[in-house]
Amino acid sequence: MSYQRLVAAIAALISLIAAGVATAQPQGGGQAREACQADIQKVCPDAKPGPAGTLRQCIRDHFSALSPTCQGAIRARMQQRQSAGAAGTSS
Repeated sequence: MSYQRLVAAIAALISLIAAGVATAQPQGGGQAREACQADIQKVCPDAKPGPAGTLRQCIRDHFSALSPTCQGAIRARMQQRQSAGAAGTSS
């Protein structure tokens, strides 16, 4: 797994958590949010989401401190986004 792909997956996860969308989520997004919400509260309790926030960097810095469930959800979400991107670029 490349660092850039991991960062992209984390960014996607952060946007899901920050949005707080309960039901209208892309397939798999809700699972990642559920799997990571408690971890992020523990690891990055004061971090702020958004482009100017510190949440994205905090998750990058502390990825290994996240639970295996959360890490797996981030990886699964990343693979899902890669698949969707590959499907959108093939003609």
